[in-house]
Amino acid sequence: MKRLIFPLFLAAACAAQPLLAHEGHGQAVHGGTVAEAGQAQFEIVAEGGRITVHASNHGAPLATAGASGKLTVLSGTKKQEIALQASGQDLLQGDGQLVAGDKLLLQVSWPGQKPLLARAVVR
Repeated sequence: MKRLIFPLFLAAACAAQPLLAHEGHGQAVHGGTVAEAGQAQFEIVAEGGRITVHASNHGAPLATAGASGKLTVLSGTKKQEIALQASGQDLLQGDGQLVAGDKLLLQVSWPGQKPLLARAVVR
């Protein structure tokens, strides 16, 4: 019996790792809408006519220096494109409004890299 306790404990600990690893992953930290592309996670926040996109990689801020982006907003039959510019360490910003139900297509590009595309729906 004693020989089985440690291997069973070790197996249970190993099996629980994937469950614990993504505990806060995919959750909105700034009260916005979360969209993922590759290793990057973007949170799109609309306040006061300003769109702010927070970029992160596994919870760590993702540097946006030199990056640019475009947010395409589909609201019913209307299509709006919002240009995003780097602003701050991990931010992209542009002018625009979002309402619940809007479908979003975010494209973010860094110099010399393929653009990242992420989709989301505003809740």
